[in-house]
Amino acid sequence: MKADYYEMLGVSREVDEKGLKSAFRKLAMQYHPDRNPGDTQAEVKFKELGEAYEVLKDPQKRAAYDRFGHAAFQNGGGGAAGGFRGDFASSMADIFDDIFGEMMGGRARGRQAGGSGRERGSDLRYNMEISLEEAFAGKTAEIGVPTTIQCDECAGSGAEPGTSPQACPTCGGVGRVRAAQGFFSIERTCPACQGRGQVITDPCGKCGGDGRLPEERTLSVNIPAGIEDGTRIRLAGEGEAGLRGGPAGDLYIFLSIKPHEFFQRDGADLFCKAPVSMVTAALGGHFDVTTLDGNTSRVKVPEGTQTGKQFRLRGKGMPVLRSGQAGDLFIQVAVETPQNLSRRQRELLEEFEQISSSENSPQSNGFFARMKEFFEGLSES
Repeated sequence: MKADYYEMLGVSREVDEKGLKSAFRKLAMQYHPDRNPGDTQAEVKFKELGEAYEVLKDPQKRAAYDRFGHAAFQNGGGGAAGGFRGDFASSMADIFDDIFGEMMGGRARGRQAGGSGRERGSDLRYNMEISLEEAFAGKTAEIGVPTTIQCDECAGSGAEPGTSPQACPTCGGVGRVRAAQGFFSIERTCPACQGRGQVITDPCGKCGGDGRLPEERTLSVNIPAGIEDGTRIRLAGEGEAGLRGGPAGDLYIFLSIKPHEFFQRDGADLFCKAPVSMVTAALGGHFDVTTLDGNTSRVKVPEGTQTGKQFRLRGKGMPVLRSGQAGDLFIQVAVETPQNLSRRQRELLEEFEQISSSENSPQSNGFFARMKEFFEGLSES
């Protein structure tokens, strides 16, 4: 009696696609004929595992198997057992390529087997640092980018003018070769053409067969007003030229904004700390602050202002990208204690202290009074 496919793979009937694939891969590696040379039982086990995986990985076949078991694939019910349709070697190659493609080089990523050998160029990265003022106003910057361009001698083909790439004699232009391993075969990337399907017998003398040449290009980059730190700007087609006439990659510009001496940014809002004199804070007054647009805004300080008081200037923050709106500027004040007093200044402060009452410094007087009451209450209890 044929073993249950789920039990064979060591999985439950509720297993998902990822778990199924992982279980098969582990067992296939264990019973692979290359790891068990001359072991016919391992070959049979490996074949059974492939058969089970071929059925369970296909939603329709799996549904039929869950309902009818092995009978779903007998007597014309879907072909040979496991859906191999009498061509086990071909089906096994497909399974093996699906599971072990990356390990065995079975997938020619970035290339098209049997194609023209053209490959897309690499993407490039450029790091740009700008000031907060430039982020506020926006700018157009000129940058120099070392890259590659299409060879003008061979028009990107890589072949000497008057000649053209030829079909690879090793793979016949397919880009893949099939190697027989016992009763099954495995497809791999052609080692002669690296999956391109073509070889250049007479390479271009200017580019050496690559179809591209190194060059530093000068590009103009538009930095919109209000752009944020860490923004990535994509310039399509401005990366490296493709290999042998392939499409160019993209250029990605990563922006960073230099720390500012006075302002800190949080989204569209700006924050600034400003000292004010004790006299201004006590009597009231004003001070002028220069904003990022170069203009001056006056901040009114009410009488009795304390350290930490925050003032808000609406619309004086950063522009909101492509919206016509702007954030706010928040200014937090710190009351500055006078230093380097003259004799007369000291006398005046001492006189002020003598005539002061608790109403002049409610916070400090109230704090110490509450502290005293707190500890007296502890001692009484």
